[in-house]
Amino acid sequence: MMKTLTCPAPAKLNLFLHVVGRRADGYHLLQTLFRFIDLDDTLHFTLRSDGEVRRVNALDGVPPEQDLCVRAARLLQQETGCKLGVDIALEKRIPMGGGLGGGSSDAATTLLALNRLWELGLSRQRLMQLGLSLGADVPVFVYGENAFAEGVGEQLQSYPLAEAWYVVLCPPVHVPTATIFTHPELTRDTISMTMRALPKGHDFRACRQPGLNNDLQAVACKLYPEVAEHLAWLARFAPSLMTGSGACVFAEFATEAEANTVLQQLPAQMRGFVARGLQHHPLRDFAA
Repeated sequence: MMKTLTCPAPAKLNLFLHVVGRRADGYHLLQTLFRFIDLDDTLHFTLRSDGEVRRVNALDGVPPEQDLCVRAARLLQQETGCKLGVDIALEKRIPMGGGLGGGSSDAATTLLALNRLWELGLSRQRLMQLGLSLGADVPVFVYGENAFAEGVGEQLQSYPLAEAWYVVLCPPVHVPTATIFTHPELTRDTISMTMRALPKGHDFRACRQPGLNNDLQAVACKLYPEVAEHLAWLARFAPSLMTGSGACVFAEFATEAEANTVLQQLPAQMRGFVARGLQHHPLRDFAA
């Protein structure tokens, strides 16, 4: 049996995000296109035989009991009756509260890694179902493919994407997801589409496609002017869009050189990075 595993947890972008309705239980119905990027957290899992689940390093603002990695590990124990435990060390690179999916990605990597480390043999589909109980974005990271998503984010269809590079800016604000989704001015009735209606040829420039927007963006910009400021600066070079419920914003470029040229002009008071779009999750083939 393996004693340790080190695994990546990549960030994601929402190349568009539409709110197309609301369920009776209050959850919003979404349509979005997820793209993984090469910014990632790194997680180290060390097997324990005593059943204890511990996060062994501190993470500002995230008590261990609220950590999605810890919750994912304990969920696996509950579902399988596994008596093994784990020490989890998390190297955090993905900004928190930015709409890049860092916490969800960490949880998905935990499910995939512990399924192997504890030799549980759960199917990817079962891990996706468990992941949904931790958060709406967790299933796509378990799924492992860039994907068109519907429902609350759990109905996934693989969507191959062309090579692309992204300039991602990180406004200095933390945007609570619940604040955006409960705002009375949020658009909740965008017309639903099918995946066939998306751009053909997998050369996807979401920000350049008429009608493909982020429905959460207008509310985020109203509540957090810093988001609007960063969008406006980036829009000087290419169409810009907010990812998730914010605060991070991005624009797509065909080459790394183009993206780096833009980033080099970033004002001193702004923070950002260049990321490459991935063709799939690095753990896509991480079999049980």
